[in-house]
Amino acid sequence: MAGRRRASGTRVVVALCLLLVSLVGCGGRPDTDSARAEVQRVLDGRAAAVLDGDRAAFLRTGAQDWFGNLRAVPLADWSYRLTRLHRTGDTATAEAELRYRVQGYDRAPVTAGRTLRLSLDAGGGWYVEADRPAKGSAEQLWDQGQVNVVRGDHSLVMGAGQSAAALRQYAELADDAVPAVSQAWGTDWARHVVVLVPASLADMAGLLASPASSYRGIAAVTTGETGAPANAPADRIIVNPDAYGVLGATGKQVVLTHETTHVATRAHTTAATPLWLSEGYADWVGYLGSGRSPSQAAPELWSAVTEGRVPQELPADADFGFTGDSGRLARAYESGWMACRMIAERWGEVRLVEFYRAVGAHEERAGAVEGALEEVLGTSPAEFTGEWREYLRAQFG
Repeated sequence: MAGRRRASGTRVVVALCLLLVSLVGCGGRPDTDSARAEVQRVLDGRAAAVLDGDRAAFLRTGAQDWFGNLRAVPLADWSYRLTRLHRTGDTATAEAELRYRVQGYDRAPVTAGRTLRLSLDAGGGWYVEADRPAKGSAEQLWDQGQVNVVRGDHSLVMGAGQSAAALRQYAELADDAVPAVSQAWGTDWARHVVVLVPASLADMAGLLASPASSYRGIAAVTTGETGAPANAPADRIIVNPDAYGVLGATGKQVVLTHETTHVATRAHTTAATPLWLSEGYADWVGYLGSGRSPSQAAPELWSAVTEGRVPQELPADADFGFTGDSGRLARAYESGWMACRMIAERWGEVRLVEFYRAVGAHEERAGAVEGALEEVLGTSPAEFTGEWREYLRAQFG
């Protein structure tokens, strides 16, 4: 009798549990799943509105945010993938992956982390209150203001807080850079560039998700994955308008040609490529035809050599860090440039390109430069370094 009562009690408990599950959803899981599905539908509608340029449809999904800022941006794709949802009553915070492509430039989507705040409206539907970069993720140009767009023959220039006239000047310089780089490097690259021009150094840092102090005095940087496949998103040349603006006409052209060289060489720039080669080669292409002499283009290195402080070795990657020692950084860039200049003069420009590609073809850093020096230039690291040191003395003597 007692055993049957225990069994009966067990059945009652199980029945109550099943009833509770049907009412509240096993601790709320079905309710959460339902909310996730509903939020994803809102994000899908938001993405469709962006692609269609449909402001009314966008407003039905939430606040206007930056919708008007990207009106001029030529978008091929735009989508969200919800990765996390935290709901508290009638409000929720969503983490999502934004994927977008710029028409005619991105062969694969750019990805960006976004954080969205949502609330339930009077009808019980989810409404986006804010859509911002996720913590640690880079801002997008349209997060910073209205984007103006200028198309060049070989370039797409997008700027926030910049006039169309100012952006047109960047496009003209980029249009000159692309054929110059192709003439030096070859034509096995996209042969067009995307240039982003924010309003300030602080905004540049926002686009890179880094402190502004990391780029003070740096005129421009190029973002992109080294060794990237052909279907990767297009590299972005991001300008620091504060530093770029104080350059003369030649300096501005050198900078954009330098950064365009990084775009062209990206697929052949790998973990095996030392910075003295990648930065030195980009400077070498940048200075071609500029008329700048070694002492003019490399004043810090010229000063060191004329004072008897000839570098013992080619610069290490650490020498290119933004540590606040501007002289050290300048000498690193100038040393790499002079090494590439020496190769072009003594072995020929074709051999310089072959050397660059041979280094990048190695799977790892160890042995990459040594192997390419022997295979392409017929020399050893010790001999090459010695020749480079003598070359510095001769050019700066």
